[in-house]
Amino acid sequence: MKKITFALVIAGSILLSSCDILTQVADQFTSVANLANCEFNLKNVTNVSVAGVNVKNLTQGNLTATDVVKLVAAYQSKKVPLAMDVNVDITNPTTTKAAMTALDWILAIDGTDMASGVNTQSYTIKPSATTTVPLGVNAELADLFSSKGVEALKNFASSFTSEGISSKVGLRVKPSINVGTAQVPFPNYIKLEKKTGKS
Repeated sequence: MKKITFALVIAGSILLSSCDILTQVADQFTSVANLANCEFNLKNVTNVSVAGVNVKNLTQGNLTATDVVKLVAAYQSKKVPLAMDVNVDITNPTTTKAAMTALDWILAIDGTDMASGVNTQSYTIKPSATTTVPLGVNAELADLFSSKGVEALKNFASSFTSEGISSKVGLRVKPSINVGTAQVPFPNYIKLEKKTGKS
């Protein structure tokens, strides 16, 4: 009798474990599938610098002699680094959580692709909530301004608002999801725009 009871307990435990696994798989599948219902938006761009010059110095009228020297030196050396943090909002409008395991991105300036990368952190977007995904971007602007002069470079930097947004900067993103042991990207890039810079 004890052997039968023990066997029943083991069988019950296996059944419960199987149910738990099936529940977890179903939950994961739902979270993955729900990513397609989420909305992606370019929130803002922060910590923007061009050739080591913080764009706030330009937007707030605080361009120093040192800043000018940096811009001129960068232009003459044909090395004009752009650094910034691009923040992407992912909004889940549904009543079920969504999951994302990676986000590929391409940054364009004046319609020309300048930098690309991938954020490999996993995110869970809660129901009726928004999650912000930060992207660290570094690009080289020398070719963009090789024939336009230092003034064009200064105008580009000053086109950013105090929020750090420029209409000259565009972003394309492609989220990925894990299906079993495989990482599956979306078929196409999602184009994000927020034209709020100075013209």
